[in-house]
Amino acid sequence: MDYKSSDGYAGPRSEDILPASATAAVKVVIVGGFGVGKTTLVGSVSEIRPLTTEETMTQAGVGVDDLAGIEHKTETTVAMDFGRISINEQLVLYLFGTPGQERFWFLWNGLFEGALGAVVLLDTRRMEVSYDVIGRLEERGVPFVVGVNAFPGAPRYPMSELRTAMDLDESVPMIDCDARDRASCRDTLMALMRYLYTLTTVSTESQ
Repeated sequence: MDYKSSDGYAGPRSEDILPASATAAVKVVIVGGFGVGKTTLVGSVSEIRPLTTEETMTQAGVGVDDLAGIEHKTETTVAMDFGRISINEQLVLYLFGTPGQERFWFLWNGLFEGALGAVVLLDTRRMEVSYDVIGRLEERGVPFVVGVNAFPGAPRYPMSELRTAMDLDESVPMIDCDARDRASCRDTLMALMRYLYTLTTVSTESQ
């Protein structure tokens, strides 16, 4: 095991310690339908070892969880994923990935508490699994951006068509995102930060 001490605990790893220069922390939620890549995104971009709550899928989910298009999936998040990324020396993002199945949505209340914004991951093979997710964000008034996850073999559509299909306001950013690629995930998070800054600026100017 890594870094074990005599009592079984080695203390925090150097990469897990928050930089002393950090002056601001933002909570961001990663959401989307079942199997769209939320756990993958958090794991790809996190600078610390991510916390996951994935469990092996069992017969209990048969007829409840829709595996159409993701038949290979064998594990699922049952509580949350957690990671951290430093955008610069001052700004740190804490990432909370939500479970995708509707039967676990009761956990969202706690996960969204204190969150400034969200990233919605979209799978173009199964866009319908994100309809209700976006609706819930809009009901809560949580600002969000949409990352179109680049699954191998997934159909490609112009952003304008995707925006129409998802009934998204023109002001909501939509960007390509590969949840397996750290740089792409970071770009998606930066798009959210820019969007939140824009909303704050507009709100301030209107006062």
